[in-house]
Amino acid sequence: MKRRDFIEKTAASTAILSLGLSMSSFNAAGVKKITILHTNDVHSHIDPFPADDPRNPNMGGVARRASLIENIRKENPNVLLLDAGDIFQGTPYFNYYGGELEFKLMSMMQYDATTIGNHDFDNGVEGLYAQMPHAKFEFLSANYDFKNTVMDGLVKPYKIFNKNGVKIGVFGIGIELDGLVDKKMYKETVYNDPIETAVEMVRILKKEQICDLIICLSHLGYQYKNDPNKICDLQLAALTEDIDLIIGGHTHTFLDKPTVTKNRIGEEVLVNQVGCYGINLGRIDFYFDSNKRKSTAGKSIVV
Repeated sequence: MKRRDFIEKTAASTAILSLGLSMSSFNAAGVKKITILHTNDVHSHIDPFPADDPRNPNMGGVARRASLIENIRKENPNVLLLDAGDIFQGTPYFNYYGGELEFKLMSMMQYDATTIGNHDFDNGVEGLYAQMPHAKFEFLSANYDFKNTVMDGLVKPYKIFNKNGVKIGVFGIGIELDGLVDKKMYKETVYNDPIETAVEMVRILKKEQICDLIICLSHLGYQYKNDPNKICDLQLAALTEDIDLIIGGHTHTFLDKPTVTKNRIGEEVLVNQVGCYGINLGRIDFYFDSNKRKSTAGKSIVV
């Protein structure tokens, strides 16, 4: 066994054991495995990086990602494929097609949902709207209010998915647009407080909808060391409760495996982000026993 594979398998096993379930229990009848796959900040990178690229030679590419996703679905059909925003902007594909190709390819890979990043407004709210017919997946944003824009009714605050009897609530949270995006691009889109919004989303998903697993798709950014008061994913985790996983974007943070942190009542939350440009695919496996107790294992897969 290669050293890297050994480390990954050992880390995954340690994470599972630390969360209260033995490895043998996952072979028992009644244990359900839910696999969460995710990307962020792909930025219109359709092709792999060229062989002579100084930083990411031969890495990434939609075809390779699609193959990885297909193989994982063969291994476990209970897969949720998610994206944390900034689908647009970064290569001539976006300049020429305006996002049509990105949405069509994500639809072919059967993405389930995405949130909206700041660069997804780069052709204006009308440009985003124009590409919506090409997207066969959900757009989730709970703290962007689009009611006075052409996007009204096309973005949901949350979506509930059922995988093998496990009820999964997913909601989206976006970064403040003022000062980051030209006002003429997002027009009358209203930004609401992400923490207050997240608390309300969790109340609905946990208390009213009785979800077994709650996931936040966030484009807030992982952490801002030079500005500790700026809201980020780690703060979102610390100031809320009942969120099991925060899938992040915006800061292009490369994590080899999810960060395990504590929420406001001391329970563990996973926070993950897999860099940018489609170089990595995030994978997190959740295991549920007959009492709906959760355990997890996660890693970043190089594409």
